[in-house]
Amino acid sequence: MGGTEVLDVRSVGFTPVKGTRHVPQPEASFDADGPVGDRLYCLVDTERRRVLKTVQNPSLLAVEARWDGTTLALATPDGPTVRAVPEPAGETLVCSYWGRPVELALLDGPHAGLLSQWLGRPVRLALAPRGCVVYGAPVTLVATASLDDLGGRAGHPDLVAEASRFRATFVVETEVPYVEETWSGREVVADGVRLRVGAAVPRCAVVDLDPDTGRRGSGVLKALAAYRPGNAAGEPYFGVYAEVVEASAR
Repeated sequence: MGGTEVLDVRSVGFTPVKGTRHVPQPEASFDADGPVGDRLYCLVDTERRRVLKTVQNPSLLAVEARWDGTTLALATPDGPTVRAVPEPAGETLVCSYWGRPVELALLDGPHAGLLSQWLGRPVRLALAPRGCVVYGAPVTLVATASLDDLGGRAGHPDLVAEASRFRATFVVETEVPYVEETWSGREVVADGVRLRVGAAVPRCAVVDLDPDTGRRGSGVLKALAAYRPGNAAGEPYFGVYAEVVEASAR
């Protein structure tokens, strides 16, 4: 690895269905496009031709999705579950995701029915091309010292335990808050995966949602915006993006 810093990884996580609960993925594998299976599927409002976003559909965070490479399982907190192989419907639909067009392959199976019932409106499950329903880079890093610092300011002393509200691929152990921002442009190794660290991640109201229920009102975003720099839209930075350089390093 030469002089490349090897990070101490606290956890790895993502979800196979965009918008649903961010869950631990200790056996995750990576390729050039990021974690395999991350946001492989998404939900679509076919009438409006839009990909559903977490910030507008917070109750999705209460749904847990698991994918074993073939079968997609969904579980809701009130009991109903489905486990089935999503089948191609033979239809594609161009939808808007943050203002950019994405061509999605609509799927058949029981998943859409369960999620439509949960959300109270009709939605379809779709297969998304790798990275097409990812807002920024395919990997994000959040550091424990930064979480501790923010948690103290926001009145959430156990924010490390709530790290999934930031939906980071890797939570890494650090001693100095925001030291991860100094890694921009450098290569690091996380859980055997060589990464090139990019820019800081701008945060929106998703961080205020309870990561298990979707309930609003944590005050985390307000606390973050009070002391952190941000982008032109006023979104404060927290965590960093990264790209996969070498997936076979593990």
